[in-house]
Amino acid sequence: MKFAVIVFPGSNCDDDMFYAVKEGLNVEVEKVWYSEESVADFDAILLPGGFSYGDYLRTGAIARFAPVMASVMEEAKKGKPVLGVCNGFQILLEAGLLPGAMQRNKNLKFICRPAELIVENNETGFTDKYEKGECISVPIAHGEGSYFCDEKTLSQLQANNQIVFTYRDNVNGSVADIAGITNKEGNVLGMMPHPERAAADVLGSADGLKLFQSILNHWRESNVLTS
Repeated sequence: MKFAVIVFPGSNCDDDMFYAVKEGLNVEVEKVWYSEESVADFDAILLPGGFSYGDYLRTGAIARFAPVMASVMEEAKKGKPVLGVCNGFQILLEAGLLPGAMQRNKNLKFICRPAELIVENNETGFTDKYEKGECISVPIAHGEGSYFCDEKTLSQLQANNQIVFTYRDNVNGSVADIAGITNKEGNVLGMMPHPERAAADVLGSADGLKLFQSILNHWRESNVLTS
């Protein structure tokens, strides 16, 4: 299985994402520059955190129009797994691959700290190595991480079991404590916490590694893969 880590101008978690896959899964992974026009040769696509294009306009608003994103969207429609973390989540929202939007944290301050998450849905290709209701420790680092959606969208997320992670202590004010959601098809996940920063015990937590193991476990034999 071959992973792509998309690198935008301002990405700062691409190395973390790269090594979480390389060292944690021991599979092929490459960084793909934002100006590339195709990610069709990859089996899984990862959008890392950072401050793409300086977070001008809105977080993720410019990166959404990067040349590589047309191919990311096309591969997502084919059913390939796409993971967006922090700024990557914001980009997925701006691209319309996930519903909702991001607001400033409720305290209007940047928050950087470990966060306890509850696994709400362990029946996705990103979470099948977890137990439902499991509490995991994954760092957060964001200023605009308060997830928002209207009541109709929230009802749809709940009805379709698209809410994958919630905060045990909702420090940023997200609607319904939401920390991560999938699309209705279940192959696109956006989350504000950083599983790549919790992929080894030496980092203080290895709870995030199960997410990457789940991707490998779930999609390795899938017919959407190129290899």
